[in-house]
Amino acid sequence: MASSATSEPTALEQEQINSAENKLKSLEKLDDNGAGSKFNWFTVRTILTAGAGFFTDSYDIFIINLVAPMLGYVYYPHLNNKIPSDIEGVIKGMTSVGTLFGQLFFGFMGDILGRKIYGFELLIIIIGTINCATSASAVRGVSGIAFLGLWRLVLGFGVGGDYPMSATITSEWSSTGRRGMMMALIFSMQGIGNLAAAIVTLILLAIFKGAINDDVFNLDYVWRLCIGLGAVPAVATIYLRFTMPESPRYAMDVEHDVEAAAAAKGQEVSDELARQYTKVDIKQRSHWAEFRAYFGQWRHFKVLLGTSLSWFLLDIAFYGLGLNNTYILEAIGFSKKGTPFETLWANTVGQIIITCLGSVPGYYLTVIFVERWGRRTIQIMGFSVTTVLFTILASAYYELRDRAMPAFITIFTLAQLFQNFGANCTTFIIPGEVFPTKVRASAHGISAASGKAGAILASFAFNVLVDYGGAPGEHAFLPGTLGIFAGVMFLGLIVTLLWIPESKGLDLSAFEEDYVPPATSVIQNDALSTESVPIENAEKPSEK
Repeated sequence: MASSATSEPTALEQEQINSAENKLKSLEKLDDNGAGSKFNWFTVRTILTAGAGFFTDSYDIFIINLVAPMLGYVYYPHLNNKIPSDIEGVIKGMTSVGTLFGQLFFGFMGDILGRKIYGFELLIIIIGTINCATSASAVRGVSGIAFLGLWRLVLGFGVGGDYPMSATITSEWSSTGRRGMMMALIFSMQGIGNLAAAIVTLILLAIFKGAINDDVFNLDYVWRLCIGLGAVPAVATIYLRFTMPESPRYAMDVEHDVEAAAAAKGQEVSDELARQYTKVDIKQRSHWAEFRAYFGQWRHFKVLLGTSLSWFLLDIAFYGLGLNNTYILEAIGFSKKGTPFETLWANTVGQIIITCLGSVPGYYLTVIFVERWGRRTIQIMGFSVTTVLFTILASAYYELRDRAMPAFITIFTLAQLFQNFGANCTTFIIPGEVFPTKVRASAHGISAASGKAGAILASFAFNVLVDYGGAPGEHAFLPGTLGIFAGVMFLGLIVTLLWIPESKGLDLSAFEEDYVPPATSVIQNDALSTESVPIENAEKPSEK
């Protein structure tokens, strides 16, 4: 029974308030009992919910790498069974365009409306995937390829929403000691999705082998099934997303609703404490004003600049290669076979080899070491190593290709490994940690959208650039393109050294604007309860 707002609390009520304050401390610092502090059902649910989204995202993005050669056989037999470079660039790039807009839209909406909008992006992915798989030509005018490009744009919008929402929710539901590992584990599902895309394609090719050899146009069934099956994991987890509770950090730091924050963690708060914390300020907040005020300060803006530019530079090379592995395989002669089936089979096997040796191990090395080495250290290492590897590939391309094929494949695989055991993972993790709750999703959306701008540049430019100075299909400028990637990786290293902070071991509250370091706290009557004494000009982690 709570006392009135004007009377002093009784001893019993004071004890209840002290107990509730201790619970509140556990909301503000999730070290001991956060979702990520131990593997319980909620941890498993978070991994399944967010991980399935990234599995689907990667499957849908990179399946086009294996489907594009099939489209050449089905729709362009008059052009030597190859999609024109400009059209192929559009098909591969439209997803990235949609992703960019989705990242910005859901990033800002996640801060304005709350994390409870989680799930709508997956619904868009399902709709986009199904319509991609059923794309068909109009009687006059619009071709099936054009409709495929349109629906991949819609698909990309949903994929884009998954980045800031999954990153923010995972970050805010995880404990300090395992937050990076949890985010890396969820993001590693991209590698599994990429591998699954190749395995599904291989299985479908095996099933349709006889039909393809009899009539190559039966590939029309194969590419549609390859794309359509990407909707299955999304449908399987959409309920979990829509029933995900509001993040306790968002409820506490943005909505100032201690009861909602406590409820999200299965706790209760006394009426007296609820009045103290929820009736402080009920004015209508303006996210745009908060955003401008926060990033109007150089010490904060330079961090956003660092997370955005490093992701932009990384994705130029990451998607330049990831969406065009078939070009590399063809250039080194791996996939040049006598029949359409044999060529597609070799492409798919090559993709599985590259993914198993490079991409997937890279993701899980990050999972293992991200809490030991730190995010910034891994990103510096990744950019440094890939700079060296791309330089070697560019400068000794023909010697390696013609005289030392195993060495070429090894270096190329290592480049993909250190992209994932490096900046590809850390550019996702860092912006989910180093900004305050009120702008965290927006800042992550902007950072991710910057990366997608790099992916768009790679998608539209790579297919044209590799053929510069030679006949179409000769890939005359592929060594020069790899040299450009080396320069881009070096720029990413510089940006990381200048503007990326280290977030290892820091509670998310350390990045709030009103954060007071623990050293400035004084002990109150209850030994378990502390009250922060603010000090002016306290150094923020983002200022380092």
